[in-house]
Amino acid sequence: MILEIKNAGFKYESSGDPVFKNINLSVDSGEIFCILGPNGVGKTSLLKCISGLSGLSQGKVLLKGIDIKKMKRFQTARTISYVPQIHYPVFAYSVFDTVLMGRTPYLNFFSFPDTRDEVIVKNALESLGISHLSDKPYTKISGGERQLVIFARALAQEPEIIVLDEPTSHLDYGNQVRILSLIHHLSRKGTSVIMTSHNPDHAFMISDKVGIMFDKSISHVNSPQKIITEKILSQIYGIKVRLRHDDDFGKICVPKLNKKKNP
Repeated sequence: MILEIKNAGFKYESSGDPVFKNINLSVDSGEIFCILGPNGVGKTSLLKCISGLSGLSQGKVLLKGIDIKKMKRFQTARTISYVPQIHYPVFAYSVFDTVLMGRTPYLNFFSFPDTRDEVIVKNALESLGISHLSDKPYTKISGGERQLVIFARALAQEPEIIVLDEPTSHLDYGNQVRILSLIHHLSRKGTSVIMTSHNPDHAFMISDKVGIMFDKSISHVNSPQKIITEKILSQIYGIKVRLRHDDDFGKICVPKLNKKKNP
């Protein structure tokens, strides 16, 4: 077991109400764990706590059996990389240098990136098909391209766990499929993946386990085939949904549109 979350809860100091509470889950090496749930239920807050970017109000995050609170930041960063849903650029670093920052956990205060670090960055860019962006300023590329660059930076960390907050949300259809394929490939090489998504089809395509985040907690943790049902999807998203089986693609989700005009 590479990651365990025990009785986790989180709330902001300015609010007495918990964002989430009583969350228990575990992730094995090479496993893809997908969290589904509507907006505003605390998915991003949970991912930040898992990554060590925010502290839990209660409970523990155990990384290889060690409480993440007791680990130094560079130790956590060598094991877990985090890809946010949105990243706002501040300085006009080149794309290459932005990805090179993923090597920071392996450098001490007086050292500089070497040839090996640069090779790792080039491989990360190539794996995402964005080598042609290397010399462009990070501030001058599109939102979807930034998402790919931040993913490449996470790969450059060479983590054992990648935490992804809606990794396909700003990508075109082709890049969505490429990212999902890469996530699947990474997991089969032993990298654990924890991701959130609003697309049940993505969970069907690559996830080993799914957790439904709703009403401030996570429930119904199991394989996507057992967890993702028409009833559950209709409950958490408030729409009518049908699941269909395709001989080539397996289960797919088909939402029903409300075509009635508002009075």
